[in-house]
Amino acid sequence: MSRHGLGRGVLRPGAAAGFLQVRQHPPAPGLAALVDFYWNPRWDLRGRDPYEQKVLAHPNVHLVFEPEGALVYGVQRGVFVRRLEGAGQVLGVKFRPGAFRPFAGGPVADLADRAVPAAGILGTDADEVGRRVLDLDDLPAMAAHADGFLLGLLPALPPDPQVAEVAALVEAITARPQLFRVDELARELDMPVRRLQRLFAEYVGASPKWVLRRARLHEAAARADEGAGIDWAALAADLGYADQAHLTRDFTAAVGAPPSRYAGR
Repeated sequence: MSRHGLGRGVLRPGAAAGFLQVRQHPPAPGLAALVDFYWNPRWDLRGRDPYEQKVLAHPNVHLVFEPEGALVYGVQRGVFVRRLEGAGQVLGVKFRPGAFRPFAGGPVADLADRAVPAAGILGTDADEVGRRVLDLDDLPAMAAHADGFLLGLLPALPPDPQVAEVAALVEAITARPQLFRVDELARELDMPVRRLQRLFAEYVGASPKWVLRRARLHEAAARADEGAGIDWAALAADLGYADQAHLTRDFTAAVGAPPSRYAGR
């Protein structure tokens, strides 16, 4: 979590901290290999203008119980924008990287940049579970409903040892934002580049190159949110960029503003 409690990847968290709270809860032990955690954003903008929260998403699929229905969000490769207004909440399920593949029944890349009704993938009970969840305020009770729903789906899922392998690969990448090249990663893993690319398309929903780049941008955005006075040339070198200009191009393309302007607000 960031110092604002909103999580890494949430852009300009200080601007939202006054009206947005994000709680987290672990899944049941039987789901720990598949689900990272449940997340529960709650906002209160009554008497204020609507707010667009921007997020640099992670390489994870999410199931989100929303008032309009339960949705499955594939990996969002651009900046994800959520419009908040009034007061409300959702409950999200953050699947571990690669762990939604058994539920999807096909390549997770097919879900990239999409939000699809969960009923078509997880069954029609998903919307009813969502209604019960969002009627509650107690997070452990909300999580218990989600636990029961997901645990009920597990007996129909065939065992897939590659889920754990892919989760470990992504976690290794995200823990090392200095890693820059896919061929370098493949050499470290003693794995052909083509196999690595196929695994990521099938299980993650984004390419290894995208995951490598997103890990670096998460680190750069987190540093920028700490405020001004950052040595961007040194940070670029720390993150494996050839020079500051390369970092600036990547950051601007993803966030919509150069890092120095983003940090300076």
